[in-house]
Amino acid sequence: MDSGSTAAQDAYWTSAVSTLTGDKVYVRGYDLEDLVGQIPFTAAIFLMVRGRVPTPRETRVLDAVLSGVLDYALEKPGTVAARYAVSANPSMAIGMAAACMSVGAHTLATEDTGRFIVATHREYLDSGLALDEFADAKVARLRAAKQRVPGLGHPVFKKVDPRGALLKGVAVEEGLWSEAAEVYEAVHRAFTRLPGKSDIPINDVGVMAAVLLSLGFTPEEGTGLAVLSTLPGVIAHVSEELAALKPIRIVSRDSVAYTAGTTGEFSAAREAAGWDERWRELPQG
Repeated sequence: MDSGSTAAQDAYWTSAVSTLTGDKVYVRGYDLEDLVGQIPFTAAIFLMVRGRVPTPRETRVLDAVLSGVLDYALEKPGTVAARYAVSANPSMAIGMAAACMSVGAHTLATEDTGRFIVATHREYLDSGLALDEFADAKVARLRAAKQRVPGLGHPVFKKVDPRGALLKGVAVEEGLWSEAAEVYEAVHRAFTRLPGKSDIPINDVGVMAAVLLSLGFTPEEGTGLAVLSTLPGVIAHVSEELAALKPIRIVSRDSVAYTAGTTGEFSAAREAAGWDERWRELPQG
């Protein structure tokens, strides 16, 4: 074992992402100055996350992913959260942070779907079954366990999510639609054969998860890239909010059903809870 390996093992932190040496920055081993203007930003993203220079085909597919969910108006929780936050604290960084913190199991995050695709593909390879037979059995097991297939369904799009269809089309053209993605599609087909489920599509997040796995990204990296893909829209919304100069956005009263009422008699409630005047004699503060 050489001294460099020993030093790395003994170090409190180790990182292969970038290195600083004198007046140079090396990204994944490459001089940053050599990268600028030589590859597009999408390829640089791939290099940063995966640690290697991507092919033009991989870059085109990742570029399609990063363009697939740029914005969804004010019907995306992260966008609304960003604008509310900025109306109280007018800062671009605050707005972007609020949007990122709104990503999760119910919106944008691809990691649950990615993990499902990876695990299901492994199950298929171990099953020895024909693809459709496996998919039907998989859906039956999920239903029996009252578990959902992640990445399915959309409040607006029926049968096909057009954004997902475009992403898949680019991946197929470039030879980057994997067997794991095909197994996921088979599970979706089996699911839509159930009564009342025929209109449910694979949504944009589901297709993004499948494509990002085909590119070699982990499920967790996929969520990071999904967040990155939506940030241009967030920047635009936050910029619009900053220009609006409308402080303290609120939820209007006519859109809320307040059920607490206004007739509560506090004195009676206080007495019923066991409070008496002795507490006033205790030191306050």
